[in-house]
Amino acid sequence: MDRLETRELDYFIAVAEELHFGRAAERLGIAQPPLSRAISRLERRMGVRLLERTSRRVALTEAGAVFLADSRALLESLEAAVRRARRAQQPGRLVMAVRPGTASGLVADLIHSSEVGAHDVFFTFDRPAALRDGRADIALLCLGTDDLTGLVTADLTEETPFALVPRGHPLAGRPSVTVADLGRDPNFALECPPLGLDEIIDRVVLGRLVTVVGSGAAARISPDVAAVPVSDLPPTRLALAWTAAASRPAVTAFVHAARTAEARRTSASRPRAS
Repeated sequence: MDRLETRELDYFIAVAEELHFGRAAERLGIAQPPLSRAISRLERRMGVRLLERTSRRVALTEAGAVFLADSRALLESLEAAVRRARRAQQPGRLVMAVRPGTASGLVADLIHSSEVGAHDVFFTFDRPAALRDGRADIALLCLGTDDLTGLVTADLTEETPFALVPRGHPLAGRPSVTVADLGRDPNFALECPPLGLDEIIDRVVLGRLVTVVGSGAAARISPDVAAVPVSDLPPTRLALAWTAAASRPAVTAFVHAARTAEARRTSASRPRAS
């Protein structure tokens, strides 16, 4: 069969999502009869019935449901490719996605490092999605918790887990705590909620939240919050990640420079022998 056009996919997706030719036509800004003919033509070309039509309803067939998922993925991949191609016009510049509050000191050092160069940073809770849809070229991800499917990764550093509790909390003066200790507080949430660091700190101060964050976020707490090491949780491994489609010399150079900057940063933070 002839190669499908993106317009045909747009038409099918609109009908499949609306399950109504009139609403789909209005959404697309075209008349209903040409839309109906286009879908019928698409089914003939594919040799597959995608929609069941009656005078009262439109429904996806099993084949239509499969084609809908693949059509969405195809268009998303195309849009991601366009974003990456546009940014490639600036060969040395990358866009980096970071979770709010994660390794903020490291990120600042990277961005201001002369070896790393000038790059753009934006904050998002779904960094893997930002990589896959082309909004970001590279991201700082957590190994073991973030979805790394289809991504290339390079280990960078680790963050020690700290519990955030109000300054007057019974655990605030402890040298360390365990998850069991924290679990006795009804406001404890082991998974840090997807909120900005400022809002998380506000909730802790107000006694509405006790949670665990990495050492990068713990270093930015307010005087009204205590950060206590959690002894029975392992450090969180942080890695730089990117898609194979985004691989280019600028990514390789960034990873190398980031590792160099982190090694220098770690060395500088170690106490010197007297």
